[in-house]
Amino acid sequence: MARVLTLLDQVRLRIAPLSRAAPIAVGSQRGMMSLSFDDFPISAWTEGGRVMADHGVHATYYVSGSLCGQVHDDMRQFEVAHLQAVAEAGHEIGCHTFDHISALKARAAEFHASIDRNAHWVAERLDGYAMETFAYPFGDWSIGTKRSVAKRFKCARGVLRGVNNGKVDRAGLVSIGLESKSLATFDMEAVAVKAAAQGAWLVLYGHDVGDRSSPYGCSPKQLERMILAAKAAGLDILPVKDALARIH
Repeated sequence: MARVLTLLDQVRLRIAPLSRAAPIAVGSQRGMMSLSFDDFPISAWTEGGRVMADHGVHATYYVSGSLCGQVHDDMRQFEVAHLQAVAEAGHEIGCHTFDHISALKARAAEFHASIDRNAHWVAERLDGYAMETFAYPFGDWSIGTKRSVAKRFKCARGVLRGVNNGKVDRAGLVSIGLESKSLATFDMEAVAVKAAAQGAWLVLYGHDVGDRSSPYGCSPKQLERMILAAKAAGLDILPVKDALARIH
């Protein structure tokens, strides 16, 4: 879903990381990696879930209820049966707003109403499941949004590139895209080794998984390579909420 940011929106987006809405310290525990999938396309489960099952690891799937059964960015999105299968397999379900709306384009009341609606929608389909972590659609956030999201969720992930180490904002976790458009710009193995050495928390995000993935997704081999790199480096691979529980 394309969106155009005004100059003011761009300024708000850039200054948001300067404010720590909910600071926590990362780095004293064993290094960790969390895999996450946004929206989510069917292949994130049918292909990505298979790879993770082969290696005994779990991820966080950030869900927008309005995308269920739809085509988004030319990709078939999950059905209720996929959502239920993901949860039954032990993966975390996280919130991505119901309407997949930008925190910069929506009014505050509209943004939080979309979060409320998503919570209700997921709970109805997953026997009362309560989502504990959040991912900002498009990676759009503001200082005000981060503060309000911090009151509702244990943590929230953006798309600002980085590894969580030292004093970080649990309402604005940085991450690295597990996406074909950016995978060539970093060395998976080196990033995993460095995160392990620092006791840092590496959070990856992507969308679809397939041999012909979109620019926003990855292939099964690339996903497997990152899992193997993390294991070889000694990183524990945990869903976002479980990784946060180690440090907060």
